[in-house]
Amino acid sequence: MMLKVQNKKIEVRDLGLKDYKETWDEQERLFKEILDLKVQNRRENTKRETPNYLLSVEHPHVYTLGKSGDISNLLINEKQLEEKGASFYKINRGGDITYHGPGQMVIYPILDLDNFFTDIHKYLRLLEEAVILVLQDFGIKAGRSEGETGVWLDVGTPFARKICAMGVRASRWVTMHGLALNVNADLGYFDNIVPCGIKEKAVTSLNVELGKTTVDIEEVKKRFLEHFKILFNIDY
Repeated sequence: MMLKVQNKKIEVRDLGLKDYKETWDEQERLFKEILDLKVQNRRENTKRETPNYLLSVEHPHVYTLGKSGDISNLLINEKQLEEKGASFYKINRGGDITYHGPGQMVIYPILDLDNFFTDIHKYLRLLEEAVILVLQDFGIKAGRSEGETGVWLDVGTPFARKICAMGVRASRWVTMHGLALNVNADLGYFDNIVPCGIKEKAVTSLNVELGKTTVDIEEVKKRFLEHFKILFNIDY
């Protein structure tokens, strides 16, 4: 049996503020590159390393609906979207509807999990753990809500609120899409959707929780990458 060569290095690309569709296209290109190489390795019985990428980005205002989502969870029409300067896309990740916008740290890991571990649930839990540890660095106690992906505050109380949304896609153990942590997010945009299809649950942002106008998003990214590196036992 051919032993796989594991590549623990991840190339980090900070895309700055970038249109959602352009970023999606870039994800798809990298995703296909890894998949094609895996198929080629199998077909030709070769052992070429598959690359891993992590895209960090902020998006202009946009709503995205996952493949299992319900369009009725978008509470505004096309004209209202235009008035708010927001776009809308149906996409191929899991999960329902979510919002992305300036002030959010959006992370898209495009990984070949064959390089790490082939367990999608472990992958999701480690993504959540990286965010939980970042929030802990800022003095915020966060956790998971049973049966719901993402990261929450005050779970199990009437004050439960979501601070980080997650939705991933995987094929042949290659991942795409990822997570969005509200750092300095304009929470008013969440009023136009039923976030992740979950009614009567509030959404929050790190700056709100800390009582600040803004939080240094570059510091948040830096801490996320540090925790991600340890949790996934990787190199940059």
